[in-house]
Amino acid sequence: MATTNDLKNGMVLNIDGQLWSIVEFQHVKPGKGPAFVRTKMKNVESGKVVDKTFNAGTKVETATVDKRTMQYLYNDGTSYVFMDTTTFEQTEVSPEVMGDTTGFLLENQEAVVATNEGRVLFVELPASVELVVQHTDPGLQGDRSSGGTKPATLETGKEIQVPLFIVTGEKIKVDTRDASYLGRVKA
Repeated sequence: MATTNDLKNGMVLNIDGQLWSIVEFQHVKPGKGPAFVRTKMKNVESGKVVDKTFNAGTKVETATVDKRTMQYLYNDGTSYVFMDTTTFEQTEVSPEVMGDTTGFLLENQEAVVATNEGRVLFVELPASVELVVQHTDPGLQGDRSSGGTKPATLETGKEIQVPLFIVTGEKIKVDTRDASYLGRVKA
């Protein structure tokens, strides 16, 4: 248990049996009336974001979330298998929990796996990853109808937009949060 005065970004609360991560919070002390805490919270499982207001000093139940750096091993067809790099214990993660992160995941890549009471909540990839362009059409210099970008398929099978000068076989840096091109990787 904690009070609303102890809230921090990233803290996970257990409200009515559901886990909510605090995205942002603000202590408000109006000139008239009691102080309160305005929060924006994200449901850990569904991803739904809601605004909730608590009276200052109200007790809230915190959830213990264990975040561990794990190595992605393989996809066995039904789930993604990760290995704890310290205990060598393997954890299976369902495709529903993985979501869009699978488009940036290569074997032997490290990721943070968050669990609560043995149940996997989410998988957090690094902010950017380096991937090889598997296929992209040649960019024509006069082609500006698409704003100077073209589609490219990465080695994971994910398709993103890249500048016209990128060629097949080139290694690029990609932002895992919004699938945007960040730059070339020097060899």
